[in-house]
Amino acid sequence: MSILFLTAAGAANAEAAAQFGLIPALKEGGPISIAIFSVMVIMSVFSFYIMFTKLFEQQKVLNQAKQVRAQFWRAATLEEGAAKLEKDSAFRQVVDDGISAQKQHSLLTDPVEAHDWLHGAMARSEEAINNKLAGGLPFLATVGATAPFVGLLGTVIGIYSALIKIGIAGQADIGKIAGPVGEALIMTAIGLFVAVPAVLAYNWLQARNKSIARSLSTFSNDVLGYISSGGALKPAAPAAPMQAGKPAAGAVKK
Repeated sequence: MSILFLTAAGAANAEAAAQFGLIPALKEGGPISIAIFSVMVIMSVFSFYIMFTKLFEQQKVLNQAKQVRAQFWRAATLEEGAAKLEKDSAFRQVVDDGISAQKQHSLLTDPVEAHDWLHGAMARSEEAINNKLAGGLPFLATVGATAPFVGLLGTVIGIYSALIKIGIAGQADIGKIAGPVGEALIMTAIGLFVAVPAVLAYNWLQARNKSIARSLSTFSNDVLGYISSGGALKPAAPAAPMQAGKPAAGAVKK
């Protein structure tokens, strides 16, 4: 008898819980709640898409920076160093733009300082790269700022529906207001779920972009100094890693 009682009670609880799930809550709110939920789903999907694509782009540039530090300044000329970099490398773009600006300066009819001309050309190259990396981040900021209010709109509609049912019934019946109130709370939770990852991703990706921008600026200044000095100013290349079984240069054999 007790087993039958517990089974019946469990089935009743499951049926009651199913009445207050996400789908029933959306049906309770009607077309407006469904539309608000659809908007937040779209915002979330695009936010995560931007997060992963920008993370991939940033990591690619960071790997290119490691390649520059390891190989570029070992070359005898800028052309030779650029040839060692990937064709789509952001750092190669800066070098190529600097070399092109150097060649174009001799074609100018108005006297313009070579340093100013080169600096302007390479600054435009840096800005183009930084703008590409920053693409999509304003959407994350917009989602982070607006998603809680979109969810709040669903909350307001749910509370309003609950108040209407209370007014029609003439008394606060918990069975009649639980559905609208539950729908309202779900909308608030969804709005926060969409907004919080977007805000965290925006701040994190922005910080990484600033680090990349500093790396590009440092590299651009080094290339500018190399071109302006005719190759006299050149950053020191890192020491080559010692291969196993071979002594380092200058080591004394015993």
